[in-house]
Amino acid sequence: MAKQYHLGLITGGSSGIGLALAKKLVQSGTDICILARDAAKLENAKSELSKLKSVQSQQIYTLQADVTDYAQLEKVLTDFVSVRGWPDLVINSAGVTYPGYFQELDVDIFHWLMEINYYGTVHVLKILTPGMIEQGSGTILNISSQAGFVGVFGYSGYSASKYAVRGFSDVIRSELKPLGIQVSVAFPPDTETPQLAFEEPLKPYETRFIAGTTKVQTADAVADVILKAMGKGKYIIIPGFDGKLVYRAVNLIGNLVYPLMDTMVRTAQKKKAKQEE
Repeated sequence: MAKQYHLGLITGGSSGIGLALAKKLVQSGTDICILARDAAKLENAKSELSKLKSVQSQQIYTLQADVTDYAQLEKVLTDFVSVRGWPDLVINSAGVTYPGYFQELDVDIFHWLMEINYYGTVHVLKILTPGMIEQGSGTILNISSQAGFVGVFGYSGYSASKYAVRGFSDVIRSELKPLGIQVSVAFPPDTETPQLAFEEPLKPYETRFIAGTTKVQTADAVADVILKAMGKGKYIIIPGFDGKLVYRAVNLIGNLVYPLMDTMVRTAQKKKAKQEE
């Protein structure tokens, strides 16, 4: 990690990639504030992080808040920065997933995914970006997904919300760069997290088949790649060779990615039909 941060705030920091990022930042000497909804998970995460301090004077803070509740979030974050100051690193890692066939997913699931994955990211930055602009510096990292640059069978709700994070990041990158603020967006692959465990039984057969063609990575390995790339000022961050290959295919080959996806789905469906015979 080439860059040193003073105070980092991480949403979704009590588990998964958010916690893995927090651990590495603490080990590098950064003061950390993790924000999440579950008080018990926050305390457990704080205990883990406290054991990793590189110096005893390091601070580990926790904030209990829901990123979808703008009024609550604004009060919690405003109170925090009034005492601790503005963070120079903000990581939006709070996220949820819910796979399934489009026609079978309840419409409320689409709203839930967008509220947390997209609006949660917007809410945090609407509150904290003014302070970064005022001090003329700062780093923002938004966590999208590889389903945020290629539509994957079974992820109509999730993929759309992560595409939104990507589009939002593209715009604020260009708006905030002249003001001294770096924006990065990461596209992790399937990663060993509680969210992956949650979604596994919900995945359609075709989704599991497609996921089986790529390697699941550890949260620790993903966090390593993200922090190193972000420290070098990179905007697009894609952990894993497979993800980089697909990203290049989507951007360089364009429409050829759709026939490729169709072929994978047909193969999965034929295999499923044989198993049901």
